Amino acid sequence: MKKKNLFRGTHTEMRALIFAAGRGSRLRPHTDWVPKPLLPVGKYRLWDWQISGLKKAGITDLVVNTAYLADAFEPMPEAYAARGITMKISREGDKETDALETRGGIAKALPLLTDGVTPFVAVAGDVVHDYPMERLNAKAAEIEAGDYDAFMVAVPNPGFHVRGDMTVAADGTVRPGAGPHTYGCIMVVSPKIFVNVRPVAAKLFPWIWQKARVRAEVWDGFWGNIGSAAQYEALCEENRTTPFHLFDE
Repeated sequence: MKKKNLFRGTHTEMRALIFAAGRGSRLRPHTDWVPKPLLPVGKYRLWDWQISGLKKAGITDLVVNTAYLADAFEPMPEAYAARGITMKISREGDKETDALETRGGIAKALPLLTDGVTPFVAVAGDVVHDYPMERLNAKAAEIEAGDYDAFMVAVPNPGFHVRGDMTVAADGTVRPGAGPHTYGCIMVVSPKIFVNVRPVAAKLFPWIWQKARVRAEVWDGFWGNIGSAAQYEALCEENRTTPFHLFDE
């Protein structure tokens, strides 16, 4: 069966959602006045690892969900237009208690993300990595062709999550539950599994294991979930020693 190319012809180009609504309380005091995805790392912001990777993959139409310090995100669409990024805001409220979590955030943002057929990408705004996001294009084509419903990037269990989320086999099949692999906060998913999902506070896991046929890939390259003040400060120090280069700069 010939698979459709999502990036040519009449299909809507794939879009991406960046989760950015949370408080980031473990990064205090840095997040007392700046939302975690917008924390500076040299000349970049923390979420620029995701945005740069998405742009390299040809995914430049982005949606950002916001709640905590939501006003800080309002200038971002104009700021990123110069980089060839189109950015829309899915505002869930004005404070951290308004955040709809991952499943609820997707449900609210869905009209901005997809035509109801085209898969979309969902990523966390606080993860740094060098995963080649160009690979997501082929995964999206397989999802639209009906091969499966969701694709996740997994990583070997980090020190803060030794129990893991899953076991990924060599053929990409997934066994949910404690195992050697952790969800890497990068996903491509079919909008069809969100039909009739209400935009109320709810998490994506473990719901998605029952709702979707999932495939995954284990990425053993550079990856980090910046989940504490110490991790953020270490990333900034690394950048001072050996500056990062994003957006092909």
